[in-house]
Amino acid sequence: MALQNLLSFPKFWSLFQGGRQIDPTAHTIKSHGATLARNHIHDWLMLVLLILIEVILNVIHPFRRFVGRDMMEDLRYPMKQNTVPVWAVPLYAVLLPIFVFLFFYMRRRDVYDLHHSVLGLLFAVLITGVLTDSIKDAVGRPRPDFFWRCFPDGVEVYDKLGGVVCHGKASDIKEGHKSFPSGHTSWSFAGLGFLSLYLCGKIKVFDRQGHIAKLCILFLPLLAACLVGISRVDDYWHHWQDVFAGGLLGLFVATFCYSQFFPPPYNDDGCSLYKKSDSLHEKKLPCHIHCYTY
Repeated sequence: MALQNLLSFPKFWSLFQGGRQIDPTAHTIKSHGATLARNHIHDWLMLVLLILIEVILNVIHPFRRFVGRDMMEDLRYPMKQNTVPVWAVPLYAVLLPIFVFLFFYMRRRDVYDLHHSVLGLLFAVLITGVLTDSIKDAVGRPRPDFFWRCFPDGVEVYDKLGGVVCHGKASDIKEGHKSFPSGHTSWSFAGLGFLSLYLCGKIKVFDRQGHIAKLCILFLPLLAACLVGISRVDDYWHHWQDVFAGGLLGLFVATFCYSQFFPPPYNDDGCSLYKKSDSLHEKKLPCHIHCYTY
């Protein structure tokens, strides 16, 4: 009987619809959005600064690490196109989570939850991006396909010290020194990791009721991030160490940024959030206002 109740569609759908009543004290975008944004103006300005730093880090040239003749044996993988294009990363790592946040906002009309989740997500991906590209530029590790970036015609040229003398396309060579860590992977785990933490709290995965369906929902974004990381190795754009480090970095930053606004998901109040009240004292909203249970 318990299994039948778990698998029944109404029970499963109530995971998203449980408690349809909108809290009468709810704060909407129209009523409190502008004030909330002004109260966090310094946070939004910091996001702009992070964007500028990220642009600069992508413009400057990474460290030209010495690459010798013997090292090229491990860098002869063919050049391939990205399975996951660069332009697609912000779509699934930023816009997709924001759509989920908007879904919960439409159900509960709590602008604090919407604002803090979007702000936390943007900080997670931008801090991760700055850290990732800073390490990339400082380390300058060659990609697995560096040989063909350096010698596109297959003709090898080395100096008297045995170092490579590249004659390939300048942009390909520059990009060839940005292997560690993986940017695709770190961004994926930052954005989708934040989304997993958000869902984990909102649907009360750790409510001690034993509903494994909730756990499966939690793992879906993380699985997508893992597959993106695997694609980076399959495309010979990264070594496995690059992907592993990128995943840890993104998930680490996402957890810290999430913790700035929300209690731990395993907490009894994990589905609530911390917000600043009008008197600027920290106040925790009642958990029943935000949770989805079944």
